[in-house]
Amino acid sequence: MTLKRACSLLTVKSFSEDERVITGIASTPSPDRDGDILEPEGAEFGSAIPFLWQHDHSRPVGQCTVRRVSEGLEITATLVKPVPDMPSQLAARLDEVWAAIKTGLVRGLSVGFRPHEYTYLDGGGLHFLRW
Repeated sequence: MTLKRACSLLTVKSFSEDERVITGIASTPSPDRDGDILEPEGAEFGSAIPFLWQHDHSRPVGQCTVRRVSEGLEITATLVKPVPDMPSQLAARLDEVWAAIKTGLVRGLSVGFRPHEYTYLDGGGLHFLRW
């Protein structure tokens, strides 16, 4: 199985306007909107996790860090703040992403991953044990 995406509502725990940082729960052991389960204990991450706009690798907007907590996986996403010498299209994208998150227009988080181990769930969907 190749790259897969899972969607989760992002339960925001903290929000920093000045630093453009959001922290929330990104993956729980509950089924997502497609009926899939991403087992939080099965997540394997590299050192640098990019925060991509709409899964587009050519449109990064920041970096993420992840840690395991009792509710699932807690993600802290730091979005880049525009600076004066930045190209105007990049600055506009960064401002658009931040505005969409802070106003609630974007309420979910989608995780792109490569499954290593999974089982089929009764009634459909997959349970990703290692990803």
